Amino acid sequence: MERRNLLKLALGAPLVPLAARAAATEPVRGDSFSFAFVGDCHIRPELGADRACAQCFEQISASPVDFVILGGDHVEDALETGRDRATLLMDLYQRTERAHLRKPIHHVIGNHDCLGVFPKSGIDPSAPDYGKQFYIDRFGPRYYAFDHKGVHFVVLDSIGLTPDRSYEGRVDAVQLAWLRADLAAQSKGTRMVVVTHIPLVTAMRCYEPESWLDTPHNWTFVVNSRDVLRILRDYDVLAVLQAHSHVYERIELNGVSFITTGAVAGADWRGSFLGTPEGYTDITISGRKVDSRYRTYGFTSVDRQDVPM
Repeated sequence: MERRNLLKLALGAPLVPLAARAAATEPVRGDSFSFAFVGDCHIRPELGADRACAQCFEQISASPVDFVILGGDHVEDALETGRDRATLLMDLYQRTERAHLRKPIHHVIGNHDCLGVFPKSGIDPSAPDYGKQFYIDRFGPRYYAFDHKGVHFVVLDSIGLTPDRSYEGRVDAVQLAWLRADLAAQSKGTRMVVVTHIPLVTAMRCYEPESWLDTPHNWTFVVNSRDVLRILRDYDVLAVLQAHSHVYERIELNGVSFITTGAVAGADWRGSFLGTPEGYTDITISGRKVDSRYRTYGFTSVDRQDVPM
């Protein structure tokens, strides 16, 4: 069997671009708009990270974007540190956001935002703020939807906590059921954007650092992304916005733009990561067209150790 036919079977439907299907619906009306998609702040008091986040937020605040989506990993980090350190970091993030980001903001849960998951943290899983609850207490629901100027945004939780106190990229079954119901409730032809921390579709496995392969689970992409894509294929999904990788990528697949933003933190505050410097992505939606532009914000690491390809 030829490879192209295998791919058709893998997704369970003909590879008809969503944009082509959408063309048969009513013409889109409404204003174009822009927003900032910001990934992986990894804020900490060291290496000038808090000042850099403030600098990034100030640049965004001075721009004409309508709002901000913070794509996860607000802090560095809550996974394996104790509660005192994790609380200090989250307080620092929220204080910096309140002081320097003067735009409406929507938050996405990242793996580093989950408290005490790694045993090294010393936090017992029975603690009331363990894992994702630490994020929920600060930012609210781990998955949800909102609308802006005729576009329906769906924010997913792609952090699958595992029984061995680690994580993988996964969208859980309860959330998949919610996603089906949420999309089905939208009017026919509604334009949609999906947001996730860990990517659904990425080329990272082609060039990620070899050290990233030595993990107990798949930390690079969502392992059940096909389940998500099969739900999305029947709707007018314009783009999937992704973070986590610290690399700016754009992949076009079946009429959908999979846009992964680089990190505000770059290579964890030590320079560029695989060629992507510290920054964020501006997204502009006009009709069914999605433009993306990666922007730096002028930060220079005090301990530069770029991570090359």
